[in-house]
Amino acid sequence: MNATDHLLDVFEEHRATLGGVAYRMLGRFADAEDVVQEAWLRWSAADREDVHDPRGYLVRVTTRLALDRLRLAHTRRETYVGPWLPEPVATDFGTTVPDTAERAVLADTVSLALLVVLESLSPLERAVFVLREAFGFPYADIAEVLDRSEAAVRQLAGRARRHVAERRPRFDVDAARRRELTDRFLAAATGGSVEGMLALLAPGVRLVGDSGGKAKAPLRVLESADKVARFLLGVAAKPLPDPELRIVEINGGPAVLVLSRGLPDSVVSVETTDGLITEIHVMRNPDKLTGVLP
Repeated sequence: MNATDHLLDVFEEHRATLGGVAYRMLGRFADAEDVVQEAWLRWSAADREDVHDPRGYLVRVTTRLALDRLRLAHTRRETYVGPWLPEPVATDFGTTVPDTAERAVLADTVSLALLVVLESLSPLERAVFVLREAFGFPYADIAEVLDRSEAAVRQLAGRARRHVAERRPRFDVDAARRRELTDRFLAAATGGSVEGMLALLAPGVRLVGDSGGKAKAPLRVLESADKVARFLLGVAAKPLPDPELRIVEINGGPAVLVLSRGLPDSVVSVETTDGLITEIHVMRNPDKLTGVLP
């Protein structure tokens, strides 16, 4: 094995972790891939004589690259057309995460509901939260990654956890219940029954659509069961060319993937509380649908 092959093998061993860190920090699959590619370029060109912990080195490089990109993204989102949602990605842990508890933790840390809340953190708070809560890095290691004292990192972690706890809505986490409600939601939408849809929606349900101005979607958040039901049924009554509907796992939970002529048109995911749908995310920005096919 030559030196380049060895470098690539080491990098590939940690690629999933690097991609996970970058995606949770940025909320965009394409941006995360760009960061990981840049991390590879830096790894392949680095003087590695003093690198005794490749994983730690790569996570540090990836986190700092993601921080730089995150700060720029906050500025760009001020001019974004309509609501902004994280980019959905297909997640099928399969047999790679057999333990139910570990699978639940991974699904939770990549859920759209959590990623939306993470958008309200400062870049440093988000980095600390992701490294600590999603990947379990020790505070000392995070301090080295961010070039901060361990005490400062602990303060950032505490603020981030409190902020997330205060702003994160309470949703059902039972996978079977969410899948059942997603199935019923799809049946109601395609069946055209207002009553059937209203029976699934909480009175204060919210629908958040993200199109970036590049597709048809509400430019404001819709609130109330009646408004949301009528909007969804109105959309369903106008079929796309050669449509196909699939229920797939997106960001750790069930979602409806809408295809038109074999290409992703939209992703619709629902959050549930006490057996009713309380929030609906509709992603239609074509730039954000590159990672929804397994």
